[in-house]
Amino acid sequence: MDQASLHGEGHGPFDVISGMRESQRLRLATLVRLRWLSVAGQAIACVSVAWVLWWPFPVVPCFALIALSAGLNVYLAGRYSGSYRLSSNAALTVLTFDIMQPAGLLMLTGGIQNPFTVFLMVPAVIASATQPPLTVFAITGFAVVATTAIAAVHMPLPWPVEGGLLLPPGYVGGLWFAIVATLVFASVYIYRVAAESRVLADALAATELVLQREQHLSALDGLAAAAAHELGTPLSTIALVAKEMKRSVPKDQPISDDVTLLVEQTERCRLILGRLTSLSSSSESHLANLSLLALIDEVAEPHRNFGVDLQVEVVERLGSEPVARRNAAVLSGVGNLVENAVDFAQSVVLIRAGWNHASVWIEVLDDGPGFPAAMLDRVGDPYMSRREARDQRHGGGLGLGLFIAVTLLQRSGATVTIDNRPRKGAIASVVWPRAAYSASTAAPVDRALVAG
Repeated sequence: MDQASLHGEGHGPFDVISGMRESQRLRLATLVRLRWLSVAGQAIACVSVAWVLWWPFPVVPCFALIALSAGLNVYLAGRYSGSYRLSSNAALTVLTFDIMQPAGLLMLTGGIQNPFTVFLMVPAVIASATQPPLTVFAITGFAVVATTAIAAVHMPLPWPVEGGLLLPPGYVGGLWFAIVATLVFASVYIYRVAAESRVLADALAATELVLQREQHLSALDGLAAAAAHELGTPLSTIALVAKEMKRSVPKDQPISDDVTLLVEQTERCRLILGRLTSLSSSSESHLANLSLLALIDEVAEPHRNFGVDLQVEVVERLGSEPVARRNAAVLSGVGNLVENAVDFAQSVVLIRAGWNHASVWIEVLDDGPGFPAAMLDRVGDPYMSRREARDQRHGGGLGLGLFIAVTLLQRSGATVTIDNRPRKGAIASVVWPRAAYSASTAAPVDRALVAG
C-alpha cells in the first residue's frame, strides 16, 4: 500500500468506475483507532478464556494474529499522518484485512459457532456508510465468503468438557444463513441511508448557494445608494467647474469642444446617479416592503416570454392585502415553483392567490403532463427529475428546483403541497398562517441553511 493510494491520489478501477467523492474518503486515524479497540477486545477475550476460564484453544496462533493487527496499526500510524484520507482501493485493502484477521481467529476458536462471528459484519457496515457501491459490494461479498469458510473449516470451539460442544448441522446451517442475510441486509440498508443523507447534504448546499445569490442581488440596492451618496458631492463640484470653464472659453478656441463634451458627460453622470438614487428610494419603500400581489408580479415577470400564457388571479380578499418585508428565500421559492410550471406547461400557467384573516396562500397550476403516479410521494426530493419538459431546452436539470423551492418556503413558515390536478397538469400550493407570513418575511434570512 503506497502513500499515493492512502491519500487518494492513486486512481484504480474502483475509483474510476465509482466516481468516489471526497466525503466518502475515510480518515486513516479513524480506522487505526477502531482497530486498537478491536485489538484490546480480542486480547482481553483470549486472556480470559485461556487463563481465567482455562479452556483449551491454540493460544499462540491467536496472539500472533492479534500482534499482526497491532503491528499494522503501528506501521500505519508511524508512516502516515492521521489526517490522510483513504482512496476506495486503500479502504478496500484495509477493510479486507479487518475481515481476514478476525476470520483467522474465529477459524482457530470454533468457526461460525463462536458467538463473536457477528464482528465480521463490522467492516461491511463501515464500508456501507462511507464507500462507493463497488467497494461496498466487494467488502460485503468477502465477508460472506469468510463466513462460509469458517462455517466449513474450523477448529473446535473452546469448551471445558472433553470433546467440546458440537452443534447440530441444521442449526449451524441456520446460523450461517442468519449471519449472511443480516450482513447483506445491513449493508444495503446502511448504504441507502448514507447515500440519501449525502444527497440531501449536497442539495442543501446548493440551496444555500442559490439563497446567497438572491441576497447578493438584494444587497446591490444598498451599494447603489452608497455610491450615489459618495459620488454626488465631487460630481457636483466637477459640473460646476466645467460650466465655469465653458463660459470663460471663447467658442472659436480649439478647447471649446472639449469643454462642451466635459459638461455633457458630467450631466450624464448626474442622470445616472439620479436613477441610482431613485432605485435606492424605491428599495426603501415598495421594494423593501412587498405586498402579496407585488411579490407575485415580481416572480412571474421573468417567465412571461416563453410561449406560455401566464395568468394571475386573486380569488379571495378578506381584510387588507398582506404586506411584508422583502425576503430572498420566499422570492426564490415561489419563483422556482413558477419556473417549473412554465417549463412543463403546454399553454397556460395560472397563479392563484388569496388571503383572509387567518392565512395567506398562493397556488401555481399548469396544464402539463403532471407527475407520474409512482413519483408523487417523492416530489420535492433532491436530484429527482419529475416529468418530461415540453421543450428540450428546459430539460436535463439536476432535479433541485422543487427541492430548493420546498426547502426555502418551509423555512419561511409555509406548508407546501404538490400534487396532480384532477384532469391534467400539476398544482403547487403554498399556505402561510397570516401572522407567520409577516413574521417570517420580516426576519433576516438564515444564511446557514445546512447547519445542523
